[in-house]
Amino acid sequence: MVLQIADHARVRTITLDRPEALNAFNEELYDATAEALRAAAADPGVAVVLITGNGRGFSAGTDLIEMHKIATDPTFVRGRHGFVGLFDALVEFPKPLVVAVNGVGLGIGTTILGFADLAFMSTTARLKCPFTSLGVAPEAASSYLLPRLVGRQDAAWVLLSAEWISAAEAQEMGLVWRVCEPDDLLAEARRHAEVLAARPISSLVAVKRTMTEPLRAGIAEARERENAAFAELLGGPANLEALSAFAEGREPDFTTLPPGW
Repeated sequence: MVLQIADHARVRTITLDRPEALNAFNEELYDATAEALRAAAADPGVAVVLITGNGRGFSAGTDLIEMHKIATDPTFVRGRHGFVGLFDALVEFPKPLVVAVNGVGLGIGTTILGFADLAFMSTTARLKCPFTSLGVAPEAASSYLLPRLVGRQDAAWVLLSAEWISAAEAQEMGLVWRVCEPDDLLAEARRHAEVLAARPISSLVAVKRTMTEPLRAGIAEARERENAAFAELLGGPANLEALSAFAEGREPDFTTLPPGW
């Protein structure tokens, strides 16, 4: 199993559970998380979903070893839902979504915050969007959602630099709502989730729908732009150098790439 799922007081806690890989998303975890969100959306006894991670990481993003296989092995069998299915589930999720970032969050471990209604973060956690260090493009409509969430220049730094963002920086720019000590994080996130969960589910759904409906067209358009850019770059010289460097345990060297890359 790659997920832990627990219910209490109409809050469903979904815990990413690949601690040995810092909860990096392989196809199995993408599938399981997408299915868990869809199940929670359909369950009349669930009012709020809380997502967190088991172990030292929240999520190390896409599993790069598997990503390398996808880019280089035409026989690799993809999952039923994959990243696209998880993205669909996040866009369509109708109930309040609370995220508790307990450790490192890379890639989708950061961009998922664009879909969080409330985000909490441990003081010891860090965030990173490593797209440029992997030679790829943004994902999960982050090119649209992050500027709306934190402002254009903070979003530009997060998406362009591939640098680490501390909990204090994340809170200052508005990427997360509350920062907590590690031992207090989950309890504080659950406390707020249970406040929401005590309200009528029909009203929670209506409020979230009225807040998110105006964003749907922008999300869809950003998704098309990002997918086109990602498809163009995946397997290109910069991406292959980054993935090879990761597999070989070294830093990538982009200075030797062909002009324009």
